[in-house]
Amino acid sequence: MLRLLPALISLLWLTQPLQAEPTYPQSTIRIVLGFSPGSAPDVAARILAEHFTAKWGKPVVVENMLGAGGNIAADHVAKSAPDGATLLMAGNAAIVINPSLYAKLPYDPARDLVPVAQVTIAPNLLVVNKEVPAASVQELVDLARRNPGTLTFASAGVGTSTHLAGELFQTMAGIKIQHVPYRDSAALLSDLTAGRITMFFGSIASVLPQIRDGGLRALAITSLRRSPAVPDLSTLDELGFRGFDATAWFGLMAPAGTPASVIAMLHDEAQKAVSAPAARAKFAALGMEAVTRTPDEFAAEIRVETPRWAELIRRVGIAPIQ
Repeated sequence: MLRLLPALISLLWLTQPLQAEPTYPQSTIRIVLGFSPGSAPDVAARILAEHFTAKWGKPVVVENMLGAGGNIAADHVAKSAPDGATLLMAGNAAIVINPSLYAKLPYDPARDLVPVAQVTIAPNLLVVNKEVPAASVQELVDLARRNPGTLTFASAGVGTSTHLAGELFQTMAGIKIQHVPYRDSAALLSDLTAGRITMFFGSIASVLPQIRDGGLRALAITSLRRSPAVPDLSTLDELGFRGFDATAWFGLMAPAGTPASVIAMLHDEAQKAVSAPAARAKFAALGMEAVTRTPDEFAAEIRVETPRWAELIRRVGIAPIQ
């Protein structure tokens, strides 16, 4: 009997029902973002929320957690349980720019967060007031060289894609233009169209109405490829600024340690959500494009962009935000 005991125990174990892994999701999902309601990333988050709810039958809540250039939202998710219940709709600022822009961050994007799905990109347009005597990028550069330090470019604030696009432009062109940051987008566009500001690297959605009305003139786009929204507009890369890329992106991220199976499920459903014709139409109206990068591709892009923006911030001497 003693010799048969191990075999009997093994037989009893095999006859027990297997313990199934908990299905995902078990509870409400929260998508946290550091952007205001109605903004481009907010629209993207709500598209995902609607799709996830329909797919899994669990409530998905979008929570706008504003402040510190997206750092508050990113830190909140970074410190959340890694169970897929709390996700971040991240912008590139909080992930690849702020680590070099802020003196100290309460989270480490590379250590505390993992990519799930990059869902949209949003290139900027280089526009000038209609009275600026420059009908091309080269004419604008020549104008700046003849008048060093007198031309101005507006931005939505220090460290934003609209700011860094201008810094990258003047660095690559070898010119000097003055940065004028704004807190209010309405005031920015008013000053731009009135001629008080020379140029702006603005989102397609924000400047396209003024371009169509004739108040602004578009000279180029800041992405590496042309946008379907303005297919006839050349990229700065095409115009001789090789490698110029100042494109905002938004993507879903999760706390580090989230199970790979959950990441895979979220990625697959996120890509289905943003690939739907209705979602693409909403993105197009905001000057965005849906993208379908895997978590590994998303992570690789973050690794490439982080040191690139760090070098630009160091080179132009942007003071760290305390």
